[in-house]
Amino acid sequence: MVESEENKSSTSTYDRVAEVKAFEESKVGVKGLLESGICVTKIPRMFHYPNLNLNMNSTHESDPSSKFNVPIIDLQNIHTNPCLHAEVLDKIRSACREWGCFQVINHGIPDSVLDEMISGIRRFHEQEAEERKPFYTRDTSKKVRYFSNGSLFKNHAANWRDTISFYVSPDPPNPEEIPQVCRDIVIEYSKKVRDLGFTFFEIFSEALGLDPSYLKKLASPNGHFIACHYYPPCPEPELTMGASNHTDGDFMTILLQDRIGGLQVLHQNQWIDVPPVHGSLIVNIGDLLQLVTNDMFTSVYHRVLSKNIGPRISIASFFVNSLSKGTSKVVGPINELLSEENPPIYRDTTVNDFLAHYYEKSLDGSSSLQPFRV
Repeated sequence: MVESEENKSSTSTYDRVAEVKAFEESKVGVKGLLESGICVTKIPRMFHYPNLNLNMNSTHESDPSSKFNVPIIDLQNIHTNPCLHAEVLDKIRSACREWGCFQVINHGIPDSVLDEMISGIRRFHEQEAEERKPFYTRDTSKKVRYFSNGSLFKNHAANWRDTISFYVSPDPPNPEEIPQVCRDIVIEYSKKVRDLGFTFFEIFSEALGLDPSYLKKLASPNGHFIACHYYPPCPEPELTMGASNHTDGDFMTILLQDRIGGLQVLHQNQWIDVPPVHGSLIVNIGDLLQLVTNDMFTSVYHRVLSKNIGPRISIASFFVNSLSKGTSKVVGPINELLSEENPPIYRDTTVNDFLAHYYEKSLDGSSSLQPFRV
């Protein structure tokens, strides 16, 4: 198709760098655009994904009639019923290998805590702009950070979301560093989800035939980071994404989402909706766990669609130390999982080097593991 003179002119005069700079300097994120009235019916061009409609209509399109459903695993009584325990291990082993994710119910965190965590994060993002601004920073040494788009200056298109994040382990922030509107629930939720993460490391270890403490010792000292996302309603959801296609660069992610929906995972070359189930949590395998299990467990590609309703709120707990200093801990395929029939697929590396590559690459939809293959 021949580009019109009007479009050519618009393209030649568009200054993305200036638009991104002005957005960043506002320190109020996507929510600030809505509050200012800038995007009542149109979104700024910096959020436009090129050829998004083409990508959405490809074989990666979500199919409402798909026979696939993300596994839902019930943890009720697994510690008191040996037969049930073995059955759950089988289900989790299969889900980690075939899906790279699953939903979990009866996990031990009360619904009241989950609901209040979602409410607390919503309260923060819906404060007056002047209340949010003091927390806005890209200084990754800060334990509490409010920002919009972690790779804002690298990605070709910005995601339609804002984030407040907390580095809660191994060196948590002082309580007074956490915004007062969500302070108590962030502290409570972070402790409960960390304990649940330890439980899953033990379950994963057993599912791999390892000592239950194996992965906990390997992964847990590396930290715990929580990113709390706020996806405002989007006036042109067909032009942008809430989160672009990516895998997580950690060992494991535990995700809490509200009832709006929009999360999808890639399974057998199809995008599958992950419908919200009240009281459930979603467990994602990360790239580092795929690396150390030598592909016995696989990380999952996932994305979030923009919607014209909302806001959508999700809280992702990442089990890895993402502070800028990183860690020099060496990781590689676990020896106990290797054999002549299953030789190492990946070379040894440090968590620090892997994360440096992951963040430099940004969320471009490609595998973060490729450079570390043997």
